[in-house]
Amino acid sequence: MKKFSLIVAVCSNGGIGIKGDLPWRLRSELRHFARMTKRVADPGKRNAIIMGRKTYFGIPEGRRPLPDRLNVVLTRDPASNTYPEGVLVCTSLEDALAKIQDLVENIWIIGGSAVYKEAMESRHCHRIYLTEILAPFECDAFFPEIGKEFRLVGNDADLAEEVQEENGVRFQYKIYEKKDID
Repeated sequence: MKKFSLIVAVCSNGGIGIKGDLPWRLRSELRHFARMTKRVADPGKRNAIIMGRKTYFGIPEGRRPLPDRLNVVLTRDPASNTYPEGVLVCTSLEDALAKIQDLVENIWIIGGSAVYKEAMESRHCHRIYLTEILAPFECDAFFPEIGKEFRLVGNDADLAEEVQEENGVRFQYKIYEKKDID
């Protein structure tokens, strides 16, 4: 089974969201997210982004589904909402992974908290691409603790190592890789 990566921005108090939205406004971080989740080596392929129902509906209506990627929504009750054509709805992460294996080049997990937690525990998890927001924000959704099974590795060649700043908010890109993956 194909490995996947997580992509997330986390503030210094562990928060990732508030009231279904991002607690900060960082255009360059959103561009980073789009670039990472859209980038493919084979121009004939696309990537998948897997998210929970609340994350999907937290995306502004006019911007969802996110373009140029296969949007996969995880929900325990698929019949409770309607989704546009082209959005794949699955009841579990394993079900989603099985269905999209041959359809996409890369698989990205984009939230929320419960989906991140399940993904980090999966043997198919490879990396966490984490934007560390170097300030606390008021949040009601939090990223799970990164356990000892992950180690900090060097950034990809096209990913800045140094601290960035936008709108007075400092942030830094980091990559964690899961140890001993099969």
